Amino acid sequence: MSRTTGIRSRRAALTILRQVREGRPFEAALDRVAHSLPEVDRRLAHELAAGVLRQRSSLDRRLTPLIPRGWSSVNSELQDILRLGVYQLTALERVPAHAAVDTSVALAKQASGTRGAAFVNAVLRRLTDSSPPESREAADTAQDLAAKYSHPYWLVSRWLETFGPEQTETLLRWNNTRPRLVAQPAREDLASLETRWRAAGIELAPAPFGAGIIPGRTRPAELPGYAEGDFIIQDPAQALLARFAAPPKRATIYDACAAPGGKTIALGRSADVLAGDINFRRARRLADNLARAGSGREHVVVADARKPPLREVGVVLLDAPCLGTGTFARHPDARWRVTPEALARVVELQRDLLDSTAGIVAPGGLLIYSTCSLEPEENQHQVEWFLSRHPEFCREPAPDIPNSLISADGDLVILPQLHGIDGAYAARLRRSA
Repeated sequence: MSRTTGIRSRRAALTILRQVREGRPFEAALDRVAHSLPEVDRRLAHELAAGVLRQRSSLDRRLTPLIPRGWSSVNSELQDILRLGVYQLTALERVPAHAAVDTSVALAKQASGTRGAAFVNAVLRRLTDSSPPESREAADTAQDLAAKYSHPYWLVSRWLETFGPEQTETLLRWNNTRPRLVAQPAREDLASLETRWRAAGIELAPAPFGAGIIPGRTRPAELPGYAEGDFIIQDPAQALLARFAAPPKRATIYDACAAPGGKTIALGRSADVLAGDINFRRARRLADNLARAGSGREHVVVADARKPPLREVGVVLLDAPCLGTGTFARHPDARWRVTPEALARVVELQRDLLDSTAGIVAPGGLLIYSTCSLEPEENQHQVEWFLSRHPEFCREPAPDIPNSLISADGDLVILPQLHGIDGAYAARLRRSA
């Protein structure tokens, strides 16, 4: 590895971490910072930044004893440089120790001058000369698990109550893995994609529950048919949600919170879809995705789902804003943004959206409510609240969904620790005729 290449990828990782710290979503920061890098540098920048976000607590725990004045005395940028260095030293066997230390020192010199470089060098040399902290064979408290897997303590405590110790630790471990790339059909069917890709020498594996295929590539644009919109990249959970919705063929659907558009594309293969989003930038991204891979039956509108821009329709999909706790593996920065206060706010927003979208469901029509959250307040409790206020609606089971994904109430419940894909929840709510 050349010094230039090593610095380039690590500087990109550092910039991604800074932008995430300032509030930019991880994927947006990655695209903005690393899009022009050579593929090898982009991959390393991605791995470094995502790894630091997934293991931040354990990295900080390794560093804290090595800093006499305390971890809080170190400025944010030097903290991230030290985390990058420790992550390479402890988690990336292919990176030589001298490369991890030297590039971290170079970053510190650029950020804080000679003094900062000397400080980072001393801390990382201290780390390489010291023994790792003793670890217990099993973690049996929320504090242990939160520190071991770098998750907020309050959230781990909730999951222990909901799922129990074994499932919670499996979920935390899953969140710290890098998810696989899964392709879903768009303008070409799945069988045709498989035939083309195998002919091109691309290794393939089936996605869980038959919801897509897993190609042996890491960049979608490298796959035949990408530019033509023959497929989209989408987790199996979202493909299963579209299957769970099961709208009638040739129905008119209002997708109330549609960006970035994966479910809109899946539904638009057999129905007309009005796809809305309140945010202009997200709506523009939605339009771009539909232009690449849509069927032409999807139409984008910038609209607030609390004030639906249309009259009654047969099907409304409300994929509501949520904490996104089922997608932490895919979004390693999200765990550090969720709070109990954010949960309370999003529950109120979801209730407003349910009330408003229910008003445009035609008699006999369907309201599909969904989230990518694991929290009961956002899922089954939310549906129970809605049904208590809207007796004209009732739950309705979905056809063609594996029983292992269906709750006793007939709702779709996907849990990463049990099903090996993103978490998701959905309920089909039929309005009386």
